[in-house]
Amino acid sequence: MDEIKIFSPATVANVACGFDVLGFCLDTVGDEMVVRKTATKGISITKIEGYDLPMETKRNVAGVAALALLEKVEVDFGFEIEIYKNIKPGSGVGSSSASASGVVFAMNELLGRPFNKTQLSFFAMKGEAVASGSEHADNIAPGIFGGFTLVKSTNPLEILELPTPHDMYATIVHPQIEIKTSEARAILPKEIVLQNAITQWANVGSLVHGLHISDYDLISSALKDVVVEPFRKQLIPYFDNAKKAALEAGALGVGISGSGPSIFSLNKGEETAHKVAEAFKNVYDQTGIEFNLYVSRINPNGIKIL
Repeated sequence: MDEIKIFSPATVANVACGFDVLGFCLDTVGDEMVVRKTATKGISITKIEGYDLPMETKRNVAGVAALALLEKVEVDFGFEIEIYKNIKPGSGVGSSSASASGVVFAMNELLGRPFNKTQLSFFAMKGEAVASGSEHADNIAPGIFGGFTLVKSTNPLEILELPTPHDMYATIVHPQIEIKTSEARAILPKEIVLQNAITQWANVGSLVHGLHISDYDLISSALKDVVVEPFRKQLIPYFDNAKKAALEAGALGVGISGSGPSIFSLNKGEETAHKVAEAFKNVYDQTGIEFNLYVSRINPNGIKIL
């Protein structure tokens, strides 16, 4: 095989209480990429459609991730990359990680799968760092592994796959403003109150347990963020209004997707997920801010070959 086309899905990171460690994979929105072998060695990006992003390999997250993988193999050919960008950069649903994880997945397929999913996540993190200013895998991991994931450690990289309850759906509202990940990280405090830390890690443990036993009430009670959300929500217009409306519509929990501005809810059942979408719509219809809405099951497989 000399050429491959893949779908690299959007992802939600942090998942309320799990800052920088928890994430889950979406099914209805993502980028498409074509990667092919070339006679010329190295990595080249030949086409980007959808958004204006750097074509220069070392300035593009996909290019940097591809170079990280290429350093670990000895081949007498190179790769060229086409990116069909459907996830808006700065949207908070893993735009940069979709590019970074998609390209290493595709290259690995063309090479005969010499690397496992954890190794691919490591390469993709190098690209993610170009966008966010730091290497973190909470968007990368669910895109590559699928479903819910927990990043136990980044050095060494260790990723845990978590189960997804059968009837779990996500609703996303994306207000059309841009928040850069690096700026959203800069707003966070360097130290937190001990009681908040205790609350947060109790919620993470409870959420992980709730996913394992499909206890929707426990999941709902755990989807609370007392560490990051109080600071980041000020960057998202009408966040509190949207959260209140979604919970009243039956959402299990609501939080900021990644760095924002997208807001996610987790819901039991597709019907509730659509009710929450309507609640989000009713809030933002009154604001004059353009927005996109997505309802998605949790994607158990991650990146797929088209």
